[in-house]
Parts: sequence; structure tokens; C-alpha cells
Amino acid sequence: MIALVVLGVFIYIAHYTKFGRAVYAIGGNEQSARMMGLSVKNTIVKVYMLSGLTSAISGIIFGFYMLSGYGLHALGLELDAIAGVVIGGTLMTGGVGFVVGTMFGVLIEGIMQTLIMFQGTLNSWWTKIAIAALLLIFIVVQRVIVLRRESNKTA
Repeated sequence: MIALVVLGVFIYIAHYTKFGRAVYAIGGNEQSARMMGLSVKNTIVKVYMLSGLTSAISGIIFGFYMLSGYGLHALGLELDAIAGVVIGGTLMTGGVGFVVGTMFGVLIEGIMQTLIMFQGTLNSWWTKIAIAALLLIFIVVQRVIVLRRESNKTA
């Protein structure tokens, strides 16, 4: 329930506030955003503040889930976070991506992990290998898309 509330808040922020539009503008091209008169440094600080807040919330929830505060429980989850965002359609180069897309990316990643774990005969490390392979495929596809866009602009 907390994740759905946070998701709804961030969808609202990203699509209906001045701050959300500034974040997209900075992600697209920081120099252009600065030329438009946006306060780039202030916006970046606010983005990091929101990131820290959501990290703290997720850490507290994860601590309750694990019934422990051991810091190494979440070792390696960085790959899962990055993979969920990239699978959801956010470009690694910046400027393109949606909160709802990230939600679907995380859901797809979760389904993959669940299918591999419930298959029964595979080691749990196969989930990391499958996620990494899927991440590699999505990054290559994104790079091809970006290169095609750039070549179409020059042609």
C-alpha cells in the first residue's frame, strides 16, 4: 500500500507540477534547462532529497520485512533497481522515461524472478544472470534507438 501511495505521489509530481517539468527538462539537456531560466542546482538538490526520502522509507520497510537492520541484506539490489527502470523504458542517456513505465519494468522483473525461482531446478543466481542479460538487451536496444534518432536528425 505504501508503494502505491508513493507511486501516485510521484506520478502527480512528475506530470502535474512545475518541479516535475523542471526535472524532465534537466534530464533532457541540463544546459538548455539552464538557458530556459530553470534553477538547475536547486532542482537537482530537491531530486536528491526525494531520492534520500524514498530510500529511507524503503529501508524502514525492508527492515520490518527482514526483522533486522543488517546493511548487507540488500547487497546486489542495485542491479535490480537499475534493471527495473531501464526495462520500464527510461533511457540511460536521460530525458526520456515515465514513473508508470518504471512500475511496469519492476513488475516484469518481478515476474521473471518469480518464474525462475518457482521453476525449481535452477539456482537462485540464475535470476541475477537473467536480469543482467535482459538489462544488456534493453541497453543495446536503447542505444540503437538513440543512434537512429541522431542519424535521422542529421539526414
